[in-house]
Amino acid sequence: MDNKFSFAHYFNRLANPLYGFVFAIVLYFAFSTLGGSPFRVNEFVYFNYLADAFTHGQLHLRLMPESTLDLSFYNGNYYLYWPPMPAIVLMPFVALFGVGFSDVFFCVVLASANVAVVAALLRSVNHERIIVMDEAYRGLLILFFTLGTVHVTMASFGGVWFTAQLLGFLFVGLAYISAIHFRGATAFLVVGVLMACAMLTRNHLLFTGIWPAYYLLSKYWKERPKLYSYIALALLPAVVLGLLFLLYNYMRFGSPFELGIRYHEMSPFFVDDYNKYGAFNLHYLPINFYYQYIYYPFPFTSESFMGGSLFLLSPVFLYAFRGIFRGYSDPAIITWILSILATSVPILLLMGTGWMQYGPRYTLDFTIPLLMLTASGVRTAPKRLLIWLIAISIIQYIPGIMIFTYFQR
Repeated sequence: MDNKFSFAHYFNRLANPLYGFVFAIVLYFAFSTLGGSPFRVNEFVYFNYLADAFTHGQLHLRLMPESTLDLSFYNGNYYLYWPPMPAIVLMPFVALFGVGFSDVFFCVVLASANVAVVAALLRSVNHERIIVMDEAYRGLLILFFTLGTVHVTMASFGGVWFTAQLLGFLFVGLAYISAIHFRGATAFLVVGVLMACAMLTRNHLLFTGIWPAYYLLSKYWKERPKLYSYIALALLPAVVLGLLFLLYNYMRFGSPFELGIRYHEMSPFFVDDYNKYGAFNLHYLPINFYYQYIYYPFPFTSESFMGGSLFLLSPVFLYAFRGIFRGYSDPAIITWILSILATSVPILLLMGTGWMQYGPRYTLDFTIPLLMLTASGVRTAPKRLLIWLIAISIIQYIPGIMIFTYFQR
């Protein structure tokens, strides 16, 4: 058969960001129809309501959503305890279409953009010889990320939780690409803006910026004292947005450090633990570690909604250890490891495991550096074995989507 039409060549095309986006949006859109109209609105479309409040000059909700689960009730008003960047991004859409703007379709597009960003990032690190790998391996990794990771379970459902994680992932991915492609002051400023936006989407995503910071510093280390002004440019967006976030908290709850978690209407499932240990505590570490790295969700039970092992459900990620072993002295490898560990600390200490999910949802927050480590280990792996591991990942996640869809309806 002509190689042009071979099975391998088809997946090679996924290494192209445009092909990756089209591939993902067709699949994610199809998955979204399993739960009803792909243009439906999730019950927990809280960012739409916050966007509406912002457009009307207020910080508490002006209109009331169908549910108030997980909203913060304080002084007679409802607030969101999540950082507000998703609502800011949604403001023009809500201004045009109202709070009924489909967060399900928005997440489909957002998740597809994430696939394109990963493809662009893999192409960029190859071009700059940070991780040298051919088009076939990059295409296979895109196939894996699209259908064989927890990302696929968030792509087609909408809701406040998935929207925040998908948008945060996009900001981090764009920051990594910008660090590679932009030059001089522009690189530092753009990366700083994107990481600040990630921070105001999910605060701990700031730690994923360790590698872009290292990469830019190492590239311009010899250009001191000009480098100092570059660093100031990179830090300025985080400082400005961070201060605005503290002011946002103060104006809502009377304290710059109060997010509203203590006032939120949590599920009864968490009440006892919260009353004993609060929202962050070492008590949660073994529970979260178990559901993110050890627990296997098959055969399916109600416990399956607690999570699932990152490496059992997505065994391709095991190549990350190969990447670490083969490049443990490489500063890039070290910074990717540090990014994962630092981002994991608040995740592992947080009350709840990302409950009502399929797979280790919170691990998406550090999937960009994890993919870099995985790519470092995959690039010389036997393709046949890699394809089998991708198939195993997909086979485990697709039924999970079906089950999760059934219980979401």
